[in-house]
Amino acid sequence: MQEALLSLALTTFLLLGSPGPAPLALAAVGASIGVRAGMSFLIGILSGLLVAIIASATGLGALLLSFPQLTKILQLGALAYLFYVAYKIASNNSGLAELNNQTLGFKDGFILNLLNPKAYAACIAIFANTNIPIESPFQAGLVAAMTLFVVAVIVDSLWLYLGGLLHRVVKTNKQLKYLRVFFASLLVLLLLFVTLSSGLI
Repeated sequence: MQEALLSLALTTFLLLGSPGPAPLALAAVGASIGVRAGMSFLIGILSGLLVAIIASATGLGALLLSFPQLTKILQLGALAYLFYVAYKIASNNSGLAELNNQTLGFKDGFILNLLNPKAYAACIAIFANTNIPIESPFQAGLVAAMTLFVVAVIVDSLWLYLGGLLHRVVKTNKQLKYLRVFFASLLVLLLLFVTLSSGLI
C-alpha cells in the first residue's frame, strides 16, 4: 500500500510539477503580486484540477479526449487563455503597496485548468498506471484521487511560493514592472514553443 501511494505521489509530482504553462503561470503570478494576493489564483487552478480529477476518475475525461476535434478546441482555448494570463501579468501596473482590478484571481485559474487537456491527460495517465491494493475499486479510486490532489496542492503551492520569493526581493515599482514583463515574456515563449511543437497552428 505504501509503495503504491509513494509511486503515485512521485508520478503526480513529475507530471504536474514539471515547468509547463500552468506552473509557470503560478510562478509568474507569485512574482507579480506576491503569494498572499496570488492565493485565489492558486485555489482556482486547484479547483479546475479537481474537476479534471473527478472527470478522469469517472471516465468522462477519457471520453472527452477521445474526440480529437474537441481536444484541439480545448488546447486552443487553454493556449488562448494562457496568452491572456501573460497579458494580464505584463499589463498589471499596480505598485508594491497596492493591487488593482487587473489582478488574476480564482476565475482565471479555474478556467485555465478547466480548459487544459494536459490536466485531463495527466490525471488519466496517473489513474491508469496506479494500482492501489484495496479490494473496493471505488475506495482505491478515492484514495488515488485524494493522493493526486494533495500532491498537486503541494506542487502548485511551491510554484506560487517560488514566484513569491522573487516578489519579496523587488524593492521598486520599476523593478516589479520588469519582473512582470520578464515572466509574461517567458510564459509567451513557452506557449509559442508548445504551440509550434504540437502543430496546433
